[in-house]
Amino acid sequence: MLRSLLIAGSLALSPAIASAETFKSSTGDLTVETVVSGLVNPWALAFLPDGRMLITERPGRLRIATRDGKLSPAVAGLPRVYASGQGGLLDVVLDRSFAQNSTIYFCYAEPVSGGARTALARARLADEGTPRLDDVQVIFRQEGPLSRGGHFGCRIVQTPDNNLFLTMGEHFIDRDEAQNLSNHLGKIVRIAPDGSVPRDNPFVGRTGARPEIWSYGHRNAQGAALHPVTGKLWQHEHGARGGDEVNIPLPGRNYGWPVISWGVNYDGTPVGSGLAEMVGMEQPVKYWVPSIAPSGMAFYQGDLFAAWRGNLFVGALAGQMLVRLTLDGEKVTGEERLLQGLRERIRDVRVGPDGAIYLVTDNSAGRVLRVSPAK
Repeated sequence: MLRSLLIAGSLALSPAIASAETFKSSTGDLTVETVVSGLVNPWALAFLPDGRMLITERPGRLRIATRDGKLSPAVAGLPRVYASGQGGLLDVVLDRSFAQNSTIYFCYAEPVSGGARTALARARLADEGTPRLDDVQVIFRQEGPLSRGGHFGCRIVQTPDNNLFLTMGEHFIDRDEAQNLSNHLGKIVRIAPDGSVPRDNPFVGRTGARPEIWSYGHRNAQGAALHPVTGKLWQHEHGARGGDEVNIPLPGRNYGWPVISWGVNYDGTPVGSGLAEMVGMEQPVKYWVPSIAPSGMAFYQGDLFAAWRGNLFVGALAGQMLVRLTLDGEKVTGEERLLQGLRERIRDVRVGPDGAIYLVTDNSAGRVLRVSPAK
């Protein structure tokens, strides 16, 4: 496979080159090349200012990959991780002031007696010599029934005011808790970088509701991103058998799970009420039947794909593809399914500093792929 070295926005080739793969799209052929290999179930990717990549591996490792694909040893200093089922080390993002403070945020399944819960931590990345995390601080822990390995959610988004959104699943076996405001299962929360609660959160001061909650009625959200124009949070979540959703979660709103759904249970029985719509519950801006199992989300604002600027990209696990959604404001107007012959589970989607689209493949022999226009 092809490795790439990202220097000043151009593609430099390493000496050991195999052929890149080419795929069709509506706007021209795409080249897909491997930039990092040798990963075990990678889950998320974040670009450092110098073009290197921070990559999480679900078994509980954080790695730094150089621009020519060389992997660091596991970064030292991580807390204990519950690496079972869907649990493990999951998302990672850089603080907006990373260049000044070296701060990162990461979320993971935290082991607790009897199971695990989603936790969000902050730390300073020290990568001179052997990389390590300093000043690790858990700033949020999910409250509610524990998971036995399912539905942790765990995407992080930082907003321009420095507050943090964190998505969380309902642990699969406790899905009714997504409607219970006294815990964090099936919720999106919004907290400050020190873990405190912003005063304008929708449930601050409401008896019986957790003040961190932003929105509720979510199943298992594994994609989230800010719209580059409106600044609103967009997220997507897994349905059961069909009913994957893209939502624009508004403060205090109920997104319906498990009362309403466009899908059905895995055994074919109706979900909750058996209805897809109900007064007082929000509708998605997009849903999929059958399920594609979405994971990872990024708005495209680069220059390499000028025709795709403003489009929304979603990875698919079961669908093993990259989905491009065209938008008109807050409406999804079209869908193109890309890379369907790749036959890999796409876990994360990021736009690189060079304008290429980078994908993380969730496999035991996981990779980071670079998607660019074919030359």
